[in-house]
This record gives sequence, C-alpha cells and structure tokens, in this order.
Amino acid sequence: MAISSEPPGCKIRITNRGLEMLKAETKKFVEEELSNITMPEMRGKEGRFQYTIKDVKITELNLTSDLRFQPDVGLLFEVQNSSITLNFQRRILYWLFYDEGAINASAEGVNIFTVLHLIKDKDGRLKISNVTCDAFITKMRARFSGTLGRVYDFIGTFLTTGMRFVLNKQICPALNHAALVLINQLLETIPVRTEVDSYVGIDYSLLNDPVVTETSLDMDFRGMFYDLKNENETLVNYAVNPVVREYDRMIYLSLSEYFFDSGLFSYFKGGLQKQLLLDSFQMPKDLEMLLRTTYLGTIMMLNPALMEHPLSLELEVTSPPRSTIKTSGASVAVNCNVKVLVLPPGKPAVQLSSMTMEGKFNAKVSMKGKRLAIHLDLRRFKIFSNQSALESLALIPLQGPLKTMLQISVVPLINNYIKRGVQIPLPDGIDFIEEVVEYHNGYIIVGANLHFRTGLREIIERKLSGETDNSI
Repeated sequence: MAISSEPPGCKIRITNRGLEMLKAETKKFVEEELSNITMPEMRGKEGRFQYTIKDVKITELNLTSDLRFQPDVGLLFEVQNSSITLNFQRRILYWLFYDEGAINASAEGVNIFTVLHLIKDKDGRLKISNVTCDAFITKMRARFSGTLGRVYDFIGTFLTTGMRFVLNKQICPALNHAALVLINQLLETIPVRTEVDSYVGIDYSLLNDPVVTETSLDMDFRGMFYDLKNENETLVNYAVNPVVREYDRMIYLSLSEYFFDSGLFSYFKGGLQKQLLLDSFQMPKDLEMLLRTTYLGTIMMLNPALMEHPLSLELEVTSPPRSTIKTSGASVAVNCNVKVLVLPPGKPAVQLSSMTMEGKFNAKVSMKGKRLAIHLDLRRFKIFSNQSALESLALIPLQGPLKTMLQISVVPLINNYIKRGVQIPLPDGIDFIEEVVEYHNGYIIVGANLHFRTGLREIIERKLSGETDNSI
C-alpha cells in the first residue's frame, strides 16, 4: 500500500465507543437482511416417501452478535451460538396416503464470521472492497404438524440435513450483498469532492487506506477547499499534521490550519470578500464628518469645489486571510487597502488617500449535526498611511469609528454568510452530539458522540431512491 506524503487537512478517528453504538444498528440491519433470504423449492424421494418443501420463511432470529475492529483489515461482524426459526409447507406422498401441512424448524448453533475489508478507492472514497464470510449451523430440528406428524418424525433428520445445507449456502451471499452493495451505498453519501456554495468546493478524498487497530479506525482526508472557477489553483499544505491521541469519545475530528487557510484562500480567489464588502458597506454620517475634517487640507489643495460632494471609503482585501491556531484559541488575520474617495456626480471618483488596515478576528469553531461553522469577532484593528508616518499619526482618531463601522456592518454580514458552515465527511443520517472543541498548536480537535437520526436501512433506501439528507 502506497502512503501519501501529503499531510492531511482533516482527520477522523472512530473509537471502540463509536463502534459500540453501531452494534445495535448493525445487528438490526443484518437481521433484516437474513429475514429476506429466499430458499428454493425442494423435491425428492426417500424410500416410499415423495416430498415437496416450499414457501420457506424465516420467522424469528435470535442473534448474539459482536462488531469490532479487525486490525489492518477493517471490521469484523460475528454471530455465535444463535438460532433461526423457520416455517415452510410440506407435501408428502406415502404409498396411497397424501398429506400436507406446516413444518416449524429451528436452526441452532448458528455461527457467522464476516470480515469487511476497508480501502480507499480510486476516487478517494472509503469503500468495502471485499467480504470474507464463513457461516455454519450446528444442528437443525423440525417439528411436524398434521395427521401423520408422528409418522414423519423419523424422516425429520433427512429433511433438516438438506435444509441446513441450503440455509448455510444462503447466509454468506446475503451478507456479501448487504456489504458490497448496500453498505457501500451508505458510504457513497460521504462527501468526497463537492460544492459548498457558489464560490468554493471542498475535497474530502482519502489520502491513504484507513488505519485499523484493535481500538480505532483512523482516516486521513485531504481537507482542502478550492475555487469553483479555477479548481486547479489551490493552496499547498505546509501546515502541522493533526495528531489525535484520545479514545474517550465515540469520534474525533481534527482539522489543521491548512483546512481553514485553504478555505480563506479559495474564497479570496473567488471574490467573496469583495462582494461582502460591497454589500455591507454603508458610511455612517459621523464617520463621514470625521473623514471630511481629517482630509480638509487635502481637498482644499486638490479642488475646493470637492467640499460639497460626498465622501466614500473603498475597502479591498489585498491578500488571502490567514488563520492561526494555538492552545489559547483560533484567530484570522486580514489585510485590506482602504481608499478615501470624493464622489463628484457624473465624474470619476477622486482619491484623497490610501491606507492599510490590519484586522485580527477571534474565530470560534462550533459543530451542529455534521456541519462545522465559525463565528468571527473583531478583536484587533489598526490603520496606517501608505504615504507617510505623519499621516499615520493623523489617522489615529479614525481607528475607533472605523472599527465600530466594521463591527456593526461588515462583521455581522460575514458571520451571517458563514454560519451555515460546511459538512464534515460523515454519512447521511449520522450526527455529532455533545461536542467538545479543543485548540492545539496548529490544529483543532472536536471530540463528540454519535447519534443515528434514522436506521441504516432507511438511509440506504433514501440513497437508492435518490433522496438527499435534508439536515445538511
């Protein structure tokens, strides 16, 4: 197996506790699959007996099952010392006597060992590549009803031996189909390369085959955003490789600075920041008055007639914002160019000054369901002139009003846009609950428990019918 040298932007660990929650759903799913087993009609002769067995139905399953990690391979589903109850119809001819009726049979000592081999497929998707299955039934008993029930008991061993052989042959094909077709349909609901909005998409392709130990399943995802208009222009990942050491929660999601930086880079290339600034910017009257006072001399030197015309600020993000994650929290640094303009009607805008604005936002990461969201809060802000240090001193009175303007108009619009968040690589119908976010140097870890909003079969049937998960 080739190991990618590319560091992951996103890691997921599923622990034994997470697998424990999956056991009940897996058992229910397997019981439903085995209940749907169909068996062919059986005909034959034994001495003077001629018989036909048909309409075989499994009426009850009592499975004692376990689901655990199979190191270096995938998952092991095991059933031991369990029983299956069947009902089928008989027609028997003995000499001139003809009889028909129901036969209740029980398969006892049912043992099933099924190993699911997990890999990364050619598209970077988690997939079950192969199923190793072994099933056997220790014994089978039949109870006859009808007028000649006692007479038929002596051929019960013959009939049940045949039934046991046929049932043995049906179990593994049913489970193979469940894994290779149905469970793979569930895994296909995990996003691999998908659009986030009209600006960017996200790449969650696996970098390597999953790493399976006795206690966990670890998966490394690319975790990279990209500009929908130019998907090949992406940020190179030089970030710290996220490290997950915990096993206490059901699942752990780890995201490096690269995950966030690639999103900021892609939105910058896609023009989102420019659009948000255009949509949000409204000059407060007191700020316009302060600007007019600050640049009175400049206006008079250029053209005194410009004093009668309105002023405007033009903000432009000059480089992709960058994130920083430390144990104390996460932040985003943004650099903007700010132009002070006079807007004479019917004429081109006249630039009075150009300044640089540096802003630092605190970034609070949260999870809801399986969507990751960020809330920004402007904490540090400063402006300085691009012309001279003297003009930078003159701009000091503008810092407070400009910061207030950003907090009131720009920041809320950004938060409103990003509050929907982005889906993390989980299948439909499974959500994070009881999340705890931890900040480390260079990455964050979200530890959580898992919750099934619906059963495995319902999720798969919705996928097969083309329905989508409305919660995302």
